[in-house]
Amino acid sequence: MGHEAALAGYERFDFADGPWTRPVYRRGAGPAVIVIHEIPGLHPLVVRFADRVAEAGMTVFLPSLFGTPGKPVSRGYALTSMLSAICIHREFNVWQAGKSSPIVEWLRALARKAHAECGGKGVGAVGMCFTGGYALAMMTEPSVVAPVLSQPSMPAAAGSKARAAGFDASPAEVACAKARFAAEDLSMIGLRYKSDALVPDARFDNYRRTFGNRFEAIELEDEDAAPADIPPHSVLTLHLRPDGPSQAAEQRVIQFFKERTGA
Repeated sequence: MGHEAALAGYERFDFADGPWTRPVYRRGAGPAVIVIHEIPGLHPLVVRFADRVAEAGMTVFLPSLFGTPGKPVSRGYALTSMLSAICIHREFNVWQAGKSSPIVEWLRALARKAHAECGGKGVGAVGMCFTGGYALAMMTEPSVVAPVLSQPSMPAAAGSKARAAGFDASPAEVACAKARFAAEDLSMIGLRYKSDALVPDARFDNYRRTFGNRFEAIELEDEDAAPADIPPHSVLTLHLRPDGPSQAAEQRVIQFFKERTGA
């Protein structure tokens, strides 16, 4: 699949807010869901997931935060993209627990725009891997009603127990989410493979302690993953199988978006 072919069914526009302008790809009809891509970028398997959300009766918005839109995953591309995001871009928080990435403010503005244009009960949002925790931090935007955290890998856990259990959201953002979950009868979903060292047990344990039954954990075994060049990690993209618990996890996320947004 070529770079252009991956996004051929999408309308592209540039969205500016604050100091940042990023391309966004849009498809579908109905309430809005923002699909925030993983490392290395907005690759075809992220688009495949977004296609299924659109087919379920929602409008998907795909912001491109780094990498080349539509470019397939490769080891070299993933490494280059990761180094760029970590070492160059100031929009992203990688190492510090209890702090969200500055680019989340731009994503909140995108959610406001999407809700104003698409209506419904609110906006769904899913982050993946490097962006996995963004949907939680986005809960300070009232239009966001369905946060999904797929393999939330930041802050980087290596060498620090605090980071291993930490969130890439500030205490104020976490408190806002907790208050909204209770006041508006909302919840969130977290997904990971149990063996995934990038998403430690301590982090999901902390989500459970912090949010109680408002946090729905979907944890998969290695045998649930599709074969790939890397160990099981990308629940909704690279390691998604067309059957079994993996497919059930994808369908649960799509149903969650439909329920919360009113699709």
